[in-house]
Amino acid sequence: MSGQRIGVIGAGTMGNGIAQVCAMAGLDVTLVDVSDAAVARGLATLGNSLERLVKKDKLTAAASAAALARVQGTTDYAALAGADLVIEAATENLALKLRILQQLAEVVREDAVIATNTSSISITQLAAAVKAPERFVGMHFFNPVPLMALVEVIGGLQTSEATRERALAFVRSIGKTPIAVKNSPGFAVNRILVPMINEAIFVLQEGLASAEDIDAGMTLGCNQPIGPLALADLIGLDTLLAVMQVFSEGFDDPKYRPAPLLKEMVAAGRLGRKSGRGFYAYT
Repeated sequence: MSGQRIGVIGAGTMGNGIAQVCAMAGLDVTLVDVSDAAVARGLATLGNSLERLVKKDKLTAAASAAALARVQGTTDYAALAGADLVIEAATENLALKLRILQQLAEVVREDAVIATNTSSISITQLAAAVKAPERFVGMHFFNPVPLMALVEVIGGLQTSEATRERALAFVRSIGKTPIAVKNSPGFAVNRILVPMINEAIFVLQEGLASAEDIDAGMTLGCNQPIGPLALADLIGLDTLLAVMQVFSEGFDDPKYRPAPLLKEMVAAGRLGRKSGRGFYAYT
């Protein structure tokens, strides 16, 4: 995959993380967002992440500088015209992703692969917004991208086998491990994980145990590295609610109903670590 030019749309947490791992793998990256300020924040976060790796002796200063130099930020979609692969990594919002993909498909080469980083939205539905939808594929990276080894590669109804194979090869080339998944709400990992977290919220809501005891039960009793409520705070309660709503609508099954406490906390702005308060307080 050497020599490939990669485009990433969205300079937020997921986008700058994807850009970082691509740059560290020796690929040139164009990072796009809606404003110069958003691009600058993304590049600064990326730079800080590389600097932390240097301080931990996991990356040399020279390698850090080289990786940072491979990432160019812009607000101009036209800069993606020469990309071999473009990964849309915007917020988990169907309407927003559709607008971005429609705009992107007018700019990129016809033989470029277009991917979306989504944790729950239908790849088949998103592909319908793209010219030549057989080149469209899902790539679900996990947060934090530089540290998490897994990427789900999801084929929609229209995705060609050649596109799927290119996506799998790309994921391996940046040092990640892919798993191939069919299109379905939540795909494989979140189909299992998010309802488990939602059930933990029901347990808390019903007063069966405290947040601390629920998390201790799952870490000590099930050997999970982090409790479900602490993980919810890390993921973001708004993101979890959005995924559960996709499940509820996609499966039309009451077992996927979001916990009322989850809805209440999102309505209150208690979104977890990013807001300073969720099931736990963060200062």
